[in-house]
Amino acid sequence: MSKIVVTGGAGYVGSHVCFKLHEAAHDVVVVDSLINGHAEFVQWGHLEQLDLRETEKLTRLLKSLKPDAVFHLASLINVGESVQKPKLYESVNVDGTLSLLTAMKQAQVNTLVFSSSCAIYGVPQFLPLTEDQPKKPLNPYGVTKLKAEHLLAEAFKDWGLNSVSLRYFNAAGADPLSRVGEDHTPETHLIPLVLDAASGKRTHIEVFGTDYPTRDGTCVRDYVHVCDLADAHLLALKFLKSSPGLHAFNLGSEHGHTVKEIIHAVEKVTYKKVTVKNSERRPGDPATLVADSGLAKHALGWSPRFTQIEAIIEHAWKWHQS
Repeated sequence: MSKIVVTGGAGYVGSHVCFKLHEAAHDVVVVDSLINGHAEFVQWGHLEQLDLRETEKLTRLLKSLKPDAVFHLASLINVGESVQKPKLYESVNVDGTLSLLTAMKQAQVNTLVFSSSCAIYGVPQFLPLTEDQPKKPLNPYGVTKLKAEHLLAEAFKDWGLNSVSLRYFNAAGADPLSRVGEDHTPETHLIPLVLDAASGKRTHIEVFGTDYPTRDGTCVRDYVHVCDLADAHLLALKFLKSSPGLHAFNLGSEHGHTVKEIIHAVEKVTYKKVTVKNSERRPGDPATLVADSGLAKHALGWSPRFTQIEAIIEHAWKWHQS
């Protein structure tokens, strides 16, 4: 059994990672400011309420815990908000990561699994997206994730930090038993927004752009089940034990769904009609983003279990209803 510190463990993906760690008999400590996280999501492990930018407190905590590894999932993730508040995103996502790495170095913890994002790529040169494509993020959120990865590379060269960056595509779904799920304020992700429209919490769903060069004119995105993402974190930890160094892997389903297809799938799962309003494109939205996850499958042995979009939506709908 290993002791794992999970930053952002009170959040959406972080809480799912925690219950997967618990199932694998690891000792879990959650470090979360609870600015966006939920204390009630910390069901598997002990909560330490702390802002990562409090370097001295964080260093003392890591020295006392002596964890075997850190899973770093604490960040701000709202792309639109990042455009409005780029300095805040720089402070939380970049300065927070630097503070964590400083504390880890002082506490002699040299294993990290990092929650990164496909937002670091920007507009893909070709599809599906591979890890070696150019990194030209289109928004401050993507910029901060790329800067954080650069910090990991510097730490590897400076003091031998071993790390895996997991570049998520669109996290979706929920724990099939509805113990935890997606709960953002404000909500910006498509599937929960459409579910809100289906349940009557919203009057309609807004579709940004219907003239993209895709099969129905709406954006295509790759949705990956949050439990499959959580599984990848445990596999990354195992991988680092035998393959120390600096690594990065895409995590996606390798299948793309248009906005209209997601709306139709929600209607199919919920038996509810969703009102749609079409709007202009949003600046910086690529037409299509689909992952090539072959490297993660080969190196980590990662094999997503929930590959059907209806199953992903069904789990999310069950959580919403609970």
